[in-house]
Amino acid sequence: MSNPKRYNPFSAELKRVFGCKVQRISLDAGFSCPNRDGTLDHAGCIFCGGQGSGSHGILRDLGIVAQLEDGKEVMRRKYRASKFLAYFQAYSNTYAPVERLGLLFGQALLTPDVVGMIVATRPDCLPPDVLDYLWKLSQQTYFWLELGLQSIHDTSLAYINRRHDYACFLRAVEECRSRSLRVCAHVILGLPGESRDDMLAMAGELNRLGLAGVKLHLLHVMKGTRLAEMHARGEVPLMDRDEYVGLVCDFLELLDPAILIHRLTGDGGRDNLVAPLWSLKKFEVLNLIDAELERRGSCQGSRRAG
Repeated sequence: MSNPKRYNPFSAELKRVFGCKVQRISLDAGFSCPNRDGTLDHAGCIFCGGQGSGSHGILRDLGIVAQLEDGKEVMRRKYRASKFLAYFQAYSNTYAPVERLGLLFGQALLTPDVVGMIVATRPDCLPPDVLDYLWKLSQQTYFWLELGLQSIHDTSLAYINRRHDYACFLRAVEECRSRSLRVCAHVILGLPGESRDDMLAMAGELNRLGLAGVKLHLLHVMKGTRLAEMHARGEVPLMDRDEYVGLVCDFLELLDPAILIHRLTGDGGRDNLVAPLWSLKKFEVLNLIDAELERRGSCQGSRRAG
């Protein structure tokens, strides 16, 4: 199946595998996070609000099946999707005993037209019994594990209060590799203190690790976060739109073309976004990325070393 993009989009992978339009439905299963429940900290990451990072729009008062049914109706109307992935997104979705994971994940997979699952978590929330369970799950359904990396630079991880280092992420990837789990890494572009070279170095690391997917996030500020407080004090410089578009194109050019692109920009909700407001025009940003790659005559992997 032809791909009109100059990068390797996750949407094309889904259409190839399932032969139809497939959309993710974001879910909140009521998990917490060791960075918020006091195990590591109570404050959480500086970009994470009271409902988990990037999880706006979820109807949290509903159970898993009801959230899926509501999401299916939205995705059918909005995107004409016919099949769906249960996306356990809010907080750390492996931060619970295996028995609870099995109950919640099982409910999702029994829902009609749900053809697979994506589970987002932290690299320090993957004990061996959970990893073994995820391997069994991956043998039964289409499955991805998303790991919050954010940065390969420990100074940046400390700045955003991740409470784990890059070595922790590397250990998690190795454990996942030993079980043949497909991993998609979350990376934030624009963290204060990181140079352009620092950010682009992450592409080389993703290549070296042989990761299957990546989500690129623009550093954006949401209400109710410590990042919002820091931004209000003038402590957080943010990229403008053209700067971000150029950086993403540079990143893609350095990235192994086999790595699937799950996301290319932040997706903050209109009601909660503080800045940058240009990021609300998501499709405009994506179109500009396409246009810049076209202008350059380049594509994903065109400047990859080796």
